[in-house]
Amino acid sequence: MMLRPLLASLACAIFIGLPAGCANYQLGTAGKLAFTTLFVEPATTKILLPQAQAIIGTQVREAFLRDNRVTLVNSPEAADATLSMAITDYRREVATQRRDDTGLARKFALTLGVRCTLTDRRAGKALFTDREITVRRDAYNDSGQTLPSGVGVSGQLQAEYQALPLLAEALAAKVAHAVLDVW
Repeated sequence: MMLRPLLASLACAIFIGLPAGCANYQLGTAGKLAFTTLFVEPATTKILLPQAQAIIGTQVREAFLRDNRVTLVNSPEAADATLSMAITDYRREVATQRRDDTGLARKFALTLGVRCTLTDRRAGKALFTDREITVRRDAYNDSGQTLPSGVGVSGQLQAEYQALPLLAEALAAKVAHAVLDVW
């Protein structure tokens, strides 16, 4: 009998207190960035990975456009801050081998890494220097492919070509996160 008034009081307190608890809620981050415009320099490479510079640069720019907290500009002179990226790491490791032939891989773990530097052009100082950002993704090998000439080939190269834009997209999200975090 005593339980019923207690539950009614508790429900009333929750009903009254809920709007007050949500009154100051705000979507997004409340922190202010030190810059409003950003120039993303073309990526440089320290490794042999054809076409990676263009793919990574495009994905990074698209990540900033999707986020919409900064405005991308076309020249460093028009920017409050500049972002430079150097592709420093690309490796593949055998993750799974075939049962019938342990010399043939079925799955590779691909790793892509960059070093980023964010510079505040107005203050003339680096906000961060050589920050390493890496991503990892699996690529599956289909060893049953054949060339038009009938010669059998490993699907490793094709799997890597297909994985590179996905690696770049994941890397771009991490780069944008690193740049747009309020320190």
